[in-house]
Amino acid sequence: MEFKLKSISQAGISAAIAKAERYRYLNEPEEAESICRDILAVDPHHQLAQRILGLAITDQFSGGVNDRFTEAAALFKGLEEQYAQLYYTGILHERHAKAQLSAGRPALAVAAELEEAMRYFERAEQSRTAGNDEAILRWNRCARLLQQMPLPEPREELQNFESGDTSPQFPGRTTALRAGRSR
Repeated sequence: MEFKLKSISQAGISAAIAKAERYRYLNEPEEAESICRDILAVDPHHQLAQRILGLAITDQFSGGVNDRFTEAAALFKGLEEQYAQLYYTGILHERHAKAQLSAGRPALAVAAELEEAMRYFERAEQSRTAGNDEAILRWNRCARLLQQMPLPEPREELQNFESGDTSPQFPGRTTALRAGRSR
């Protein structure tokens, strides 16, 4: 038996959005994802469906290689409003970092991902509307996570250079470097 997907009606999109949000709140992101895909099949540029689909994908992150980071990033990049692009891309990086942390990835790698989330939240903060502090709240959460993470201490140089040490020579580059100095 062949199973061909059925299309929902334009009139049913609002109710479908409500169901997708409800499934996300019930921690059933696969159901929310399916509903959003049905909505986007009828209205490919539906902003709320794109956003919920991206979030539903990030809800499924496990910190493994099967996380669909690139797919969620493309959905958030496709949002029309600049603030939404920045804010939800920040959430993407934050959730990716949290999933990696839960999967036991090295704190240093996770810290870099959290810092990337914070850069997006800072940019979102700059383009927010008055009274919208959600990017600040997310930035603060990432900062608190970083403060709690046991990061390795910076390593001091293992060897000091001897006074006679020179940098490696690269054929073709030394001539250009010397020529640049004499100008």
